[in-house]
Formats: sequence, C-alpha cells, structure tokens
Amino acid sequence: MTFTDQATGSPYRPSATPAGPASAPAPSGLGPAGLALDEALSGALPGPLGALTRAGGRRSAVDTRTGTAVLDVTIPVFNEERDLEACLRRLHAYLRDAFPHPFRITVADNASTDGTLRTAERVARELREVNVVHMVEKGRGNALRKVWLASPSPVLAYMDVDLSTDLAALGPLLAPLISGHSDLAIGTRLTRNSRVVRGPKREFISRSYNLLLHSFLGAHFSDAQCGFKAIRADVARQLLPYTLDNAWFFDTELLVLAEKCGLRVHEVPVDWTDDPDSSVDIVQTALADLRGMARLSRDLVSGRIPVPELRAALARGPLPASSRGQEQSPGGSLFGQLVRFGSIGVASTLAYLLIFLFCRGIMDPQLANFLALLITAVANTAANRRFTFGIQGSSQAVRHHFEGLLVFGIGLALTSGALLLVHASGGTPDRWLELIMVTAANLAATAVKFLLFRLVVFRRRASSDLPVPDAADASLPHTETAQ
Repeated sequence: MTFTDQATGSPYRPSATPAGPASAPAPSGLGPAGLALDEALSGALPGPLGALTRAGGRRSAVDTRTGTAVLDVTIPVFNEERDLEACLRRLHAYLRDAFPHPFRITVADNASTDGTLRTAERVARELREVNVVHMVEKGRGNALRKVWLASPSPVLAYMDVDLSTDLAALGPLLAPLISGHSDLAIGTRLTRNSRVVRGPKREFISRSYNLLLHSFLGAHFSDAQCGFKAIRADVARQLLPYTLDNAWFFDTELLVLAEKCGLRVHEVPVDWTDDPDSSVDIVQTALADLRGMARLSRDLVSGRIPVPELRAALARGPLPASSRGQEQSPGGSLFGQLVRFGSIGVASTLAYLLIFLFCRGIMDPQLANFLALLITAVANTAANRRFTFGIQGSSQAVRHHFEGLLVFGIGLALTSGALLLVHASGGTPDRWLELIMVTAANLAATAVKFLLFRLVVFRRRASSDLPVPDAADASLPHTETAQ
C-alpha cells in the first residue's frame, strides 16, 4: 500500500495532520448542508475523539476544534479513469462549501490497470485536501479497512465514485456521528422517503438480499449495500480487525457486527440514481454475498468474533431508570426467528436421522432414538440460543440448557410413542416405516420446541427476574431511520 501526499508527491504519513480547506473557514450555526452542529458540539471533550463513552453510556462528541481533519471521505476505485476527476472535483467543491470543518478526501486505488492512479495524483497535486492511496490488492473491503485504520480523522466515510447518491444527504449522515448520538450512519434506498431511479432487476435483488439478512442474520438495518456510509473512527478501530471480507460483503459484515455489539446505526433516506455504466457484476456480487452470509453465520455461532467482549467495550449503557425488561428483545421479529429456527431445525433433523440410522444398526430403536435425540438436542439448544434468539455470552447458559433438556423430554416422549406405535402390531416393522414415523414425530416436537423456546426458555424476563445487567449485555442493537 503506497500513500501519496497531495502536494509534493512524497509518501503520505498516516499520522500527519493535513490542513483544512484554506478558502472556507469553519462557519458557526447552521451550515448550507443543514448541520446545526455548534450546539451539539458544545460539550465536546479535548482531543480528536475524547472518551468513547460518557457517564450513563452516552457517546462523547467529536472535538472539531483541533487542526485534524474531522472527516475523511474514502473513494475506492478500480479502473475509474473516466469518472474519477469529475467525482473528486464535485465532492471537493461540495465539502468546501457545505461542510463546516476541515476534511480530507482519500482516493483508494485498488490495483487499477488504466490511468486511474495518474488521474488521482494529478488532481491531488491541485487540490490540497485530496490524498491518494495505491494498493496492489483489489477489493473495496480491503481498501476501506486499510485506509480507515490508517486515518487520523475521527469520522470516516466512503462513497462510490459515480456519486449516485445525492450529496445533500451527507450532512444528515455525518451530524449524528459528530454529535455522539450514533456510531454508524448509512444511506438507505429502501425506505418510503427515499427517491430511487433504477431498474426492476436491481431493485428485486437488493430487496431480496436485505430480506435474507433480516431473516437469517437478524439484521435490522434496511439497506446493506448503498455506497454511502460513515462510521466513527473510535468504533471502526474496534470492529475492523474482526472483519474478513475484502470485497463487496464488507459493508454487510461491518453492519451486522455493529448491531450484534449493541451499536446505534443511523439511517438516512437518500435520493439515488442508478449508474447504467456500472462495472459491478450483479449476479457474481450476489453469490459472493450469500457465501459471505454463510461464513459470517458460522463465525457468530462458533464464537470466532468475540461479541460479548466487543459489546462490553462498545455498547451503550441502559437508559437511566430503565430495565432490560423494557428494552427490545435481541431475537428480532417472529418471522426472522421462524426462518432461523427452521434452518437450524432442518440441520438438526438431518443429523438426528444419520445418528439414528447409525445407532439402529447396533442397538434397539428406543435407545437409538434416545441417543440421537439427546446429541442433537444439546447442539440445537446452543445454536438457537445464539443464532435464533441472539443471546451472547455465558450468562444464564446453564439454565437455558437445563430447560432445553426439559424440552428434549417432550420430543423424546413424542418420538418414543411413535416407535411404540410402529412396534405395537408385533413382528419386525420395515426400517423405512420406523424412519418415517420418528421423522413425523420429530417435526411435531420441533413445532412444540419453537413455542417453548420462544415463550419459556428464551423469553424476555421481567426486570424483577433479572440480575443487574453488566457492561457485556447492557445495551441492545438499535437502528433508526431519519424521516
């Protein structure tokens, strides 16, 4: 990765503090972009970031009074020689006139093979707020991760080079991050207040993808892939090391991780016009996103990502004089829980059948049923606890598994009864008849299990039933939409 300074062409040092725009001193009050920031920032702490949280779990405001560029906007590019210069000049002019604080624009060139890098460096020599970063590896996620981790700015953003999103949404996107109200901010094309011009194919793919995210990963944000996002640098430094995707799934991975860690995601409806000349392969990107969803699900279930520890470090505290019993359940909607529970149920049923068939060859059917059901029940409870109902950490895990074994007893009674019915006529029944009967009984037990899991085992407890929450589970994901 090579950093190029905007004026001299010498290597750029991430720790350097670039000057702000020379032609636009920071105004007070309400700026042209609608940023009423002076009052919001009146309590800012010293230093570019201040403390991560204040007393009561509130995020501190960004101090805009230092010489450091408050905002660093990254433009990831690959072979964008034709559109890059117009993008940089338009974005620079907008920030110079509408953003009331020092800023920087970073072009992240991802191994372009045309004249993209030369164009970027030429513009950077003319516009002192423009920096150029060249990387030998391709991938938007790779570029954003490296540039953001190296940036000294307290607020980090990125947008696509085609500037499909109207820049008027930039002020509402950044204001809640600077004030400390929110941790991440995203543009959304999928709310009723958004105005979007694009074909039905892309609309269908986008909405279907977000439906899958809501159903399988329990996401709450409305638009994962809009190329118009911002994040506080203090939060980014905590989350980025746990992201793995180097391409288009990076956005989704970062957002899901943020929600799992109890961060606040601010949504801004945008005006968005599709670029008909976009080089993005929609089908290949969609397939890569599906693979990313499967990998991220495994990472969350397996514990590769230390969500409880990250939640303890990043999550906001509970509201004053409120209890966990009044907050939103982490499991999400009933539909999403059904989809995730069903997915785990299918895997559990297949595992049950394989274990039952294996054990049936060396023992009687009742013992084979008991062992198969016990093994899958323990794994099923653990998976549903974390994946379906969103419960992280070890708190109350023993109680959950104990109650899960009581639910297992109901399944055992149903499947054992089915086997007794098969063998009641005497003789040796067909092995396939045994399999059909225990499968049907297992499906019935699964329906009962979901109801008991939702209403008893993993239900939201009243405040009197819960211990005082610690920092590890003091806050729950919250997604909001600016109307």
